[in-house]
Amino acid sequence: MRGLARLRDFVVEFTALVEATRDEPRLIIEGRELLSELVAHDDWLPAPYAEADATRYRQYLLHCDPLERFSVVSFVWGPAQFTPVHDHRVWGLIGVLRGAEIEQGFMRQADGSLLAVATNRLEAGEVTAVSPSLGDIHRVCNAFSDRTSISIHVYGANIGAQIRSTYDIAAGTEHAFISDYANDAVPNFWRAY
Repeated sequence: MRGLARLRDFVVEFTALVEATRDEPRLIIEGRELLSELVAHDDWLPAPYAEADATRYRQYLLHCDPLERFSVVSFVWGPAQFTPVHDHRVWGLIGVLRGAEIEQGFMRQADGSLLAVATNRLEAGEVTAVSPSLGDIHRVCNAFSDRTSISIHVYGANIGAQIRSTYDIAAGTEHAFISDYANDAVPNFWRAY
């Protein structure tokens, strides 16, 4: 078992990618390959970053690039937990490590209202992307009502400090928020040598 060395290697390779380009399509294509390799193995996420909460999903910071060019987080979904409708305002990659997620996408109409579009189910090992250019507004939920699901997200910013919005579809309103993180410390993946 390689353990945290998988996460360390992923961060090193992703850092090299963002050093090589800021081109969003290239970051998404090549980053998807890197994240696919990471989530293909469920032997590296430390238990403290995989703990579900009984009341709401959790977002744990695993790594933030010192220049905030990207961040890596684990999302831990308790049974049947879901997000509000929200955006990201930066590119992002989402890979399911354990369980499955259901994503409901939304598209902004000319009048500013949101229209529900495709619903996708993401299984363990699968990776998808979001960005303002691809479609950035969605609601995500754990596909299971009886167990935890975990996804690994990579965003083109420090997502826990990024100003974003949630949307009340019925009221037609938008509310700014900053998500922050559930943890106070990140895993020491350099000890994994």
